[in-house]
Amino acid sequence: MRSQPEVGQTEPTDGNRRVAQHGRASITSSIAHALVIKHDELFFLCEPNGEIPMDISHGLGLYYHDCRYLNGYQLLVGGIRPDRLAVNAGQGFWMTFALANPDVKLPDGALIEKERISIIWNRLLDAGRCALYETMTVTNFSADQVDLPLTIQLRSGFESILTVRGMQPVHRGTVRPPRWVDPATLEFAYDGSDGVQRALRATFDPAPHHASDTIAAFRLSMDSREKVILSISLSIHEARSRTSSHTVAARPDVRAIRRTLRRSSDEWIQNAMRIDSNSSRLNRVMDRSLRDLHLLRTTLAKRKYFAGGVPWYVTLFGRDSLISALEALAFLPDTAEDTLRLLASYQGTHDDAWRDEAPGKIMHELRVGELANTNEIPQTPYYGTVDATPLFLILLGRHAAWTGRIDLFNDLRPHVEAALGWIDRTIAAGGTGFLAYSTTSTHGLANQGWKDSGDSIVNEDGSLAKPPIALVEVQGYVYLAKQSIAALYRRAGEADRADKLLMEADALREHFEQHFWIDRLGTYALALQDNNQPAAVVSSNPGQVLWTGIAAADRAAATAQRLMQDDMFSGWGIRTLSSKALRYNPIGYHTGTIWPHDNAIILSGFRKYRCLDALRRTMTGILQAAAHFDHDRLPEVFAGVSARDFTVPVHYPVACHPQAFAAAAMPFMLESALGLRPNAFNRTLTVSSPVLPASITTLSIDRLRVGDASARIEFARDLRGEVTVRDVTVNGDLEVIVE
Repeated sequence: MRSQPEVGQTEPTDGNRRVAQHGRASITSSIAHALVIKHDELFFLCEPNGEIPMDISHGLGLYYHDCRYLNGYQLLVGGIRPDRLAVNAGQGFWMTFALANPDVKLPDGALIEKERISIIWNRLLDAGRCALYETMTVTNFSADQVDLPLTIQLRSGFESILTVRGMQPVHRGTVRPPRWVDPATLEFAYDGSDGVQRALRATFDPAPHHASDTIAAFRLSMDSREKVILSISLSIHEARSRTSSHTVAARPDVRAIRRTLRRSSDEWIQNAMRIDSNSSRLNRVMDRSLRDLHLLRTTLAKRKYFAGGVPWYVTLFGRDSLISALEALAFLPDTAEDTLRLLASYQGTHDDAWRDEAPGKIMHELRVGELANTNEIPQTPYYGTVDATPLFLILLGRHAAWTGRIDLFNDLRPHVEAALGWIDRTIAAGGTGFLAYSTTSTHGLANQGWKDSGDSIVNEDGSLAKPPIALVEVQGYVYLAKQSIAALYRRAGEADRADKLLMEADALREHFEQHFWIDRLGTYALALQDNNQPAAVVSSNPGQVLWTGIAAADRAAATAQRLMQDDMFSGWGIRTLSSKALRYNPIGYHTGTIWPHDNAIILSGFRKYRCLDALRRTMTGILQAAAHFDHDRLPEVFAGVSARDFTVPVHYPVACHPQAFAAAAMPFMLESALGLRPNAFNRTLTVSSPVLPASITTLSIDRLRVGDASARIEFARDLRGEVTVRDVTVNGDLEVIVE
């Protein structure tokens, strides 16, 4: 158990608070164009030329267990950076650079003309050995023999990932001076304040001709057309006690590792629901989405979950992991069960103000690094989220609808009861009839919904909302959670328990309509705050309300219409906050940006209330935006600037990419667009009024699993422009109903 800090312990500074509040501005420079690879808990980011800048104001590097082990990497040829010709970093666990020399004047006056030297630089992550393996193949394409000086400089600081973002730790361990432990191996070491000894060892093969400080210098003598291969292994070591012994593990067969990882990724894609359409754009975005979800799958306690995102949230994140699993259910249902069981194992058991923990509450964030080990942060785990608990129940209900299984519900019954208990107790304690939040932790989040930055919940006059805060979408989550769990209780033979939950949901719906609707806005308030006063601004949150089904039909239609007006819909997607609001900022994390997952959930709400034109326009905008990002990858968030002002979407500088619920957004959008509605218990799949962006005229889905059966469905746009079901093939006991 983690206790609250003792009196006299340092209170959070602005830097601490900024870090605690998910997504607030970082001190790091932009990572928008950083190249990213990840394998389980190990991940690496670099510049498009393969380097990591040798200054410290960036978020690039090699990370493991919330620690940045490598924060600088420079490659020089004749003292000059090579030119980047091409890069391939699309598979997620390896990257390849094609480099060439600029004009290089050697100390003896000789000139190596540009583009005479080729460098093919391969990188591969292997979490099993906790290592980054590199191979540089240097080829002399000049007609003459050359003596090429090549140097590699490394740097390490062993910073916590939260320190990288701006938090100043109270305690800090000792960074030991770098040392060459043998002619081929450079070691960086850190004695952590948590008692963990961390080390990064760089082993070169062949050994450098000269080594000094943190620089490995090579003199490559190459005849015309000759190749020289340099191999570098960067291995991470963690231990509770320091040892003076040093052993270098034999370098494994890197090509075999790459083949294994590639095979795993391909099998993941092959087991997912397959999409094929006439739109190469959609096909690429879907393939990238599924591969990114595979990349973000991370292991904890032998269970797989979707990590929040690279680089800032490669950890178990209650809300993000739940939403990602929910969005991906139609395509990849297996991760949902592991996610639910894993989060159930961390469910709150007692009241702990330091961690915002309470019995029955689902956690928000888990950290495992030095700051967590020394109790400087509450993420051990931290429970400051108001929405993860109802989302946990919703995912459990949706998983059952797709799989037709009641056993998971039965296994998790105590956790379900605990979650419902926390919701009911919290609503009762607030006295307003709504689920609201306020933090009890000195290092806690001021805002605890999905818009959890400190300035995200605002009033019409630009002031910040005052806790306790009842978010509009969270009331919908509670409504849908109780409906979803009621269906499972009824199927388990407990009709009275089911009826009670439905009555509670209906009462919440009536109460909700009385207090959240703002007639002059034409939509619901963002939130209710202290004294039940509305935060009366136009935001995207009411769009998520539609997904839950709590909204009255006429007000749902009005909300959809309001969200599609120019101040909310940018052309690329729906903004988090109206551009007319005083707090609007197109690059404010939650105050004007566009979030793909937010749009995906809103789009599902458009489907529920049959606002099909709004659905089509939103999906078209997000799909077009995706094509402009590197590797067709939707980032966590992008700027809310209008498509009329910029012909391409504008990056949010420090957005995670890949990010889990952004990766799952397009699959979820497609599920909604096609009108897929499973009922695995009844062995039926309903396809209702499918719609697609105008550029998509034919589309097929294959290996769509409902219970133990699967289906292939072909869609086509007819002469009237409507999307219809052209053909259905079923494998197993399943009826496909076309409405």
